Amino acid sequence: MIETISAILPGAMFLSLIVLLFSGAPVAIMLMGTSLIFGLLAIWTGDMRLVHATLLPNRIFSGTIDNAVLVAAPMFIFMGLIMEKTRIAEDLLLTLQRLMRVVPGGLALAVVLMGTILAAATGIIGASVIMLTMLALPTMLENGYDKGLSAGTVASAGTLGILIPPSVMLVFMGDLLSISLGRLFVAALLPGLLLAACYVIYIVTRSFLQPSLAPKAPPLTAAEKSGLWLETLKSVLAPLLMITAVLGSILGGFATPTEASGVGVVAALLIGLLRGRLNRVTLRESMDGSVTSLGMLFFIFVGATAFSYIFRKVGGEHFIVDTARALPFGDWGLLISIMAMIFVMGFFFDWIEITLIVLPIFAPIVPLMDLGDHVDKAQMIYWFAILVSLNLQTSFLTPPFGFALFYLKGAAGNMLAMRDIYRGIIPFVIVQLVLLGLVVAFPDIALWLPDQVMQ
Repeated sequence: MIETISAILPGAMFLSLIVLLFSGAPVAIMLMGTSLIFGLLAIWTGDMRLVHATLLPNRIFSGTIDNAVLVAAPMFIFMGLIMEKTRIAEDLLLTLQRLMRVVPGGLALAVVLMGTILAAATGIIGASVIMLTMLALPTMLENGYDKGLSAGTVASAGTLGILIPPSVMLVFMGDLLSISLGRLFVAALLPGLLLAACYVIYIVTRSFLQPSLAPKAPPLTAAEKSGLWLETLKSVLAPLLMITAVLGSILGGFATPTEASGVGVVAALLIGLLRGRLNRVTLRESMDGSVTSLGMLFFIFVGATAFSYIFRKVGGEHFIVDTARALPFGDWGLLISIMAMIFVMGFFFDWIEITLIVLPIFAPIVPLMDLGDHVDKAQMIYWFAILVSLNLQTSFLTPPFGFALFYLKGAAGNMLAMRDIYRGIIPFVIVQLVLLGLVVAFPDIALWLPDQVMQ
């Protein structure tokens, strides 16, 4: 009997995870509870000794809490909150709207540009979506923009920070996959900018074909033009300095991503001081928000660490690899199946849950996959990470639990109905899936830039 239970333990643990994910229980509690139950079963069957269980706290502290790479996560979150509280991002969006208001679809393009700059400067999704909604959505609707196009533009532009570095998600992915975070940042840069460009192409094309969806705004008055270029210089210069401080120091080889996160925080503080908006209140609010966000993230991270540790001890790694090899459709089919599973999970779960659960399970399979000459073996893990990142981008926009949709609806109030939001995000999700297919077909979209920069 014990031998039978031992043989089915990995499969039962994996299936229990899938079932419990849909139970509605807090993910961190669910992961810890599953780990405890199957850990006790593993000790009973002899798959794991009691001394292995005593090593788990050390693994959590040394691998997660005491991980120098993960220091970048709270620093990037702190940097983004400072930028929000000191209204640096608000100044930039208002300036871009004034500059592009006479262009067909210009207000929507300003939102995409703003989302791209916010992504490269902060990478904080919730704050970006809420801020873009409150600042841009009323202006777009007042100028006769279609509600669906407005909603889709704001939600998709606000989520660019999940892919464009410095992304908090990439920080966690780099640690989970044990790969160079600097190289991962560089690999994500071109696909992220290409996604923003695809949004621009879609908006321009849609506005050209259906001008009524995105009419031109009235020309600027003399009073509105007064001091516009000086304000543009000040508004654009601030976030560009932050982007240069973070990405420039990484690409130039002057700092690691962890060190660059500290440089970015210093730059944000200095810019806030120079604009006269950094005070005790904004600093306290930024620090409180950072601690709250990180507490939630690391609670899930601890649960995921415990789950992956127990899963490996009961033979989960061999279970996944053997199951994958037994599938009849080969490595290409396996890759497509993994991407399809992540996409479907994105309808119901946040990127944090998907990343911390899926990557430790499927990461051992990636080095074993053979796609011929399509991707170099040494580059396979970075290509896979970018594919997962692009896929997870959709999780913010896909109903019923796309978090960007809830952020958008909460900030928009009665300005938008949920049907407007769902109708608006569908074309942008399709654009994301098209780009995912392009990166699958042409790996150099993700791998060319790191080869040029990270010599």
